[in-house]
Amino acid sequence: MGLPLTTVLPACVLGNMAPIIPLLFLLRNERLKKLMSPILNRAEKKSASLGVVSVEKQWASLAAFVGIPLPGTGAWTGAMGAFLLGMPTAVALSSIFTGVCSAGIIVSAITMAGKKGGLAALAALAIFTGKEFFSGKSKQDFLEADPYWDQKTVPTNTYKNKAPFTGKVISTKRIVGPQATGETCHIVIDHEGKFPYWEGQSWGVAPPGTREKDGKPHSVRLYSIASSRYGDDMTGNTGSLCVRRATYWCPELKADDPAKQGICSNFLCDTKPGNDVMMTGPAGKAMLLPEENPETDYIMVATGTGIAPYRGFIRRLFTEDTPAGAVYKGQAWLFLGVANSDALLYDDEWQKVKEEYPKNFRLDYALSREQENKKGGKMYIQDKVEEYSDEIFNKLENGAHIYFCGLKGMMPGIQDMLKGVCESKGVDYDEFIKGLQSKKQWHVEVY
Repeated sequence: MGLPLTTVLPACVLGNMAPIIPLLFLLRNERLKKLMSPILNRAEKKSASLGVVSVEKQWASLAAFVGIPLPGTGAWTGAMGAFLLGMPTAVALSSIFTGVCSAGIIVSAITMAGKKGGLAALAALAIFTGKEFFSGKSKQDFLEADPYWDQKTVPTNTYKNKAPFTGKVISTKRIVGPQATGETCHIVIDHEGKFPYWEGQSWGVAPPGTREKDGKPHSVRLYSIASSRYGDDMTGNTGSLCVRRATYWCPELKADDPAKQGICSNFLCDTKPGNDVMMTGPAGKAMLLPEENPETDYIMVATGTGIAPYRGFIRRLFTEDTPAGAVYKGQAWLFLGVANSDALLYDDEWQKVKEEYPKNFRLDYALSREQENKKGGKMYIQDKVEEYSDEIFNKLENGAHIYFCGLKGMMPGIQDMLKGVCESKGVDYDEFIKGLQSKKQWHVEVY
């Protein structure tokens, strides 16, 4: 058309941005979300690389994602990704605008100066957005004890019910598929580095409001922390929770009864970026990792959101550059029980660790609605663990630590399995369990 660049570039930027502003607001409508669910699902897969990190890193990631002119990485997909990650609207808009401008500049540079011009513009975008990722500490070693495995300084009950800490939500994201039984969310909370914790501990959350029966504040609910002490952004300023929305299906109403829903879980799953969360803790020492011997095997058994502490363990041992991970030579074996494949939690993270550390990380799933146990019934977590009963028994005899987190209903089956193995080996079951407990190899946190 022969139009000057000074006309074309602003027109292209405005043309890309014009529908983005209403889109970000329209996506808040539940009906529209359902209608657009196939598109949103595709957008979620494409934008998964944006990650659950700090707002600053999300801004830089989104700007780079939108700014590189490749198929499927434009403003529309970026806007949907920003919505799915729960980014504040103003932050998302400024990031998308930066990305759209960058894409226009890169294409213009290619048009005017060929490949060299495009590469120069791309390098400028990388420098501009990359500084957020290359600033600060590269190693995760600034929150360690001395030596790193010494548990004498584990923080406990820094904040109590009468004087809780106020954290701010960074993001709240649904992390299960459409066919999952219920909704589970991953919630990242900013604590400004003022609320240190260790892997395996819990935070208390006090939902806002008062109880109907007596007008007193709601009691604190404990949630296992689902990140390492460094947080998902590895700055030491955040922590994450894995929360399933508790609902009650009323057969008479043929719908969820709002009067019987879980007060705290619904509050957390409904939070938006910037919302305050009143928190206590950190609580508990029962689920800590013993790290003095780097050859220790860890057997981790979870149902549903009981996966939370193990995510912290696995990130510390394999994902982050920690002193414990640098020397770890044992095997971490994760068992997770959920209803179906859509209900799997953090599967992409586990698969990546499994690929990178095949000798040190094992993974087994029990999918009750998709798999059968050896008796032809539904495959529950205790059935999957039983498949490896002899191997697990031998590991425990050789010093392995076993962890249980999730629904207490799994424990009788697990105990019966171990009892059967003990009988077959002529070992007294009660003495065997007492021995594990006395050596602190037996860790239980069930509800």
